[in-house]
Amino acid sequence: MNSIIRNSVLGIAGLAFAGGVAAGPLTDTHTPTVDTTPVAAVAVQADKPAVDTGKLIPHGVQGAQSRIDLSDEQVANTKAIIAATKKAGMDERAAVVSIATALQESKLENLGHLGDRNDHDSQGLFQQRPSSGWGTVEQITDPEYSTTAFLKGLKQVDGWQDMPLTKAAQTVQVSAYPDHYAQWEQLAADLVAKHWNS
Repeated sequence: MNSIIRNSVLGIAGLAFAGGVAAGPLTDTHTPTVDTTPVAAVAVQADKPAVDTGKLIPHGVQGAQSRIDLSDEQVANTKAIIAATKKAGMDERAAVVSIATALQESKLENLGHLGDRNDHDSQGLFQQRPSSGWGTVEQITDPEYSTTAFLKGLKQVDGWQDMPLTKAAQTVQVSAYPDHYAQWEQLAADLVAKHWNS
């Protein structure tokens, strides 16, 4: 008798299961969509505070922005710039200005002498020139030294914190293309947000 009841219960359960599979869920059959809207990069780690992104681009970006995918070497150079900025006692905004400058000058690659393609004797992340007093070739191709040299120049610019990035960078670099630094501000800010506390 117990086997008859057990078989009946199992049969009913099987029908219910089969009916559920065939009919599908009884709730909303709407397929969820994925929001592909880009989200601004924010550095968040459980044990470290997030970077105040309002400090990274206080004046807003100027003009169209450029982006590149970074290699491991370029990420390592980004982290070296951030470390040198912290060591110099400067804030996240100084790191944004530095990284945007290095993006324009070298795409964050520590360039040696490029022969015929070289701009005078410019080398390193910031394309600094030994003949202009930035240091020796060995010094300016060292990411910490070259960043520190750039930041020393930036500190001497009165009110650099209140200037648009391109003006602050140009005052230090004296580039033939002063407006080109602006295009890297958003990427530089994203990199600082991601790596400042890492």
